[in-house]
Amino acid sequence: MATIETLKKKSLPQLKAIAVTHFHKFIRNRDHGQPCISCGKHTTLQAGHFYSGGKHPTVRFNEDNVNGQCMRCNYYFSGNLLPYRDNLIEKIGQERFDKLTLNVQMSKRTGFKWSKLYLIEIIEKYKALNK
Repeated sequence: MATIETLKKKSLPQLKAIAVTHFHKFIRNRDHGQPCISCGKHTTLQAGHFYSGGKHPTVRFNEDNVNGQCMRCNYYFSGNLLPYRDNLIEKIGQERFDKLTLNVQMSKRTGFKWSKLYLIEIIEKYKALNK
């Protein structure tokens, strides 16, 4: 597996950037043809996080936390979170939403540190799913 050996030589920021690229592509492909999770418009979608990936790294690559969102809602309305929340609960159900929220709350207490192995696993998983 020359790919994994190559990835091991990368820095954490480089690995995180590669992981984000593959994960966001997966989200855009998964939600292609669906409306924006916040406003319901049918347009080109970005990978919009309900819980910010920067503030909450434990859910940065959580498929329930990241959904197709238009640029207007994602950037200009800072995620447009009120309708995002309602539509997310409708999409994944209250139980999964509560689990996502609990994950975020628990991570505040325990902290989080990126590891190369974790990021390589994310890269390999979503690279395979994007084929």
